[in-house]
Amino acid sequence: MQDRTDLDQRNGLPDEWLFLLRDHPRADWSGHRNLGPLTEFWLARHNGFRQLGQSLEQLLSDFREDQIEADRFGGLFAPRLQQFLSELHHHHMIEDHHYFPVFMAAEKRLVAGFELLAGDHELIHHRIETVVKSANTLFGQMGTCDRDAIRRAADGFAGVSDTLISGLMRHLDDEEDLIVPLILDRGERELGLS
Repeated sequence: MQDRTDLDQRNGLPDEWLFLLRDHPRADWSGHRNLGPLTEFWLARHNGFRQLGQSLEQLLSDFREDQIEADRFGGLFAPRLQQFLSELHHHHMIEDHHYFPVFMAAEKRLVAGFELLAGDHELIHHRIETVVKSANTLFGQMGTCDRDAIRRAADGFAGVSDTLISGLMRHLDDEEDLIVPLILDRGERELGLS
């Protein structure tokens, strides 16, 4: 049986949390009068995570398919991965400690939804730690001449990286489905965000 709240199983949020999304569907967001600069910035950050995640996946795929040499891969991949993981952690800290409490106070019917998103952040943080350990293993193996060990480390990293990125993509969509309609419904200033 599918768990509607499990990050790896869900295909969106429970319907009872999406009442504001029905009033403010994604197609209407860009032209809405309450779409303020903070919301636009926040959505741009999410799109940046999506793009950087795709870039990391492509670089890793190219490396695993021998389309890029190990030295070049390491020089391109390591700083991008570090940026992705550190910015993601910082972004989630701001949401957990500043924005989620504001949104929960503003709309009590969505408290469980924001608690779910905060739980996603905890799970994603643990996955970040796993990705860091696996990346360290991969980069450690790349200093050797053992192609089989490098291949195994790259395959292992690909598995944990895919788990992180696929869960993150689901989380970003779900987070937007709760937050943006609430902001459009109330306004940034009225929520105390600007």
